[in-house]
Amino acid sequence: MNQQVNLETTPRYADDEIELRELFATLWRGKWIIILFTIVFAAAGLFYALSKPNIYQASVLLAPVQDEGGAGGISGQLGGLASLAGINLGGGSTNQTIMAKEVLQSRAFLTDFIHRHNLMVPLMAAEAWDIKRAKWVINREVYNPKQKEWLKDDEGESLKPTDWDMIKKFKEEHLSISSNNETSMVTVNIKNMSPPAARDWAKNLVHDINEHMRQQDVKKAEARIAYLEGKLSETNIAGMQQVFYQLIENETRTVMLANAQDEYVFKTVDPAVVPQEKSEPKRAFIVVVAAMLGGMLGMCTLFVIAFIRSEKKDAVEKLKKD
Repeated sequence: MNQQVNLETTPRYADDEIELRELFATLWRGKWIIILFTIVFAAAGLFYALSKPNIYQASVLLAPVQDEGGAGGISGQLGGLASLAGINLGGGSTNQTIMAKEVLQSRAFLTDFIHRHNLMVPLMAAEAWDIKRAKWVINREVYNPKQKEWLKDDEGESLKPTDWDMIKKFKEEHLSISSNNETSMVTVNIKNMSPPAARDWAKNLVHDINEHMRQQDVKKAEARIAYLEGKLSETNIAGMQQVFYQLIENETRTVMLANAQDEYVFKTVDPAVVPQEKSEPKRAFIVVVAAMLGGMLGMCTLFVIAFIRSEKKDAVEKLKKD
């Protein structure tokens, strides 16, 4: 029985050894093909890596501002008074931080942000940042900086980007927002070819979202005050008048607190600074990956060539036997 097992397994190990030897022999014979593919792909990866501009990232660490009792709307005992008056003023259950994060990524807010800070040209027409002169390098095939106008394509259509194009590029290539669920901290990241622009865009985003949310809450509070004053003039019941006076007082306090806070929704814990080191591209990584792909493609090519030769050899031997 043991002799039978040895007879069955020994040829199998021998065949495996022969196949491995043939494999390494094939690789050794075609080593120059593998080396050539590796060098070519590494050179192409290096050229691609060097052609990509440096990208810098500026980050702002934010903490949600705690509600001080007025900015979020009517709550607590005045919420009960509002219900007694038959008025649904809401606002107390709204999470201002979540709302602000969603607004910060909304198309309406970002469109207004881009136009307010004149970011259309650096966002859509800049192809590089001149560090020595601290100026944008503009693609003159798209935009004429002297005449300050967008050029036209071969069909006569203007190359001026639409709001949709600007928002898409801004969200895909520049803006990213992350949150820490344990600490409720929010990080706003801005990537840009210009280190100062990355810092300024991040700083302006935080300022504008705070101002936007403040204006929205002040507008709502003033609308409530106007509504309550209208209701107050319609009633002669002393108890209801007292309720309306307290509600108006609370909404007035909401407006005062909102106008008194510079950082309305987000408080800056760690402000954005001009980044000194690039965040991308990872040029060394790109070259290594390209070289590895070239080496693997070279081996695949070598095996295909060896297989074709083997098939031709077998076909010739078969013809000779016939």
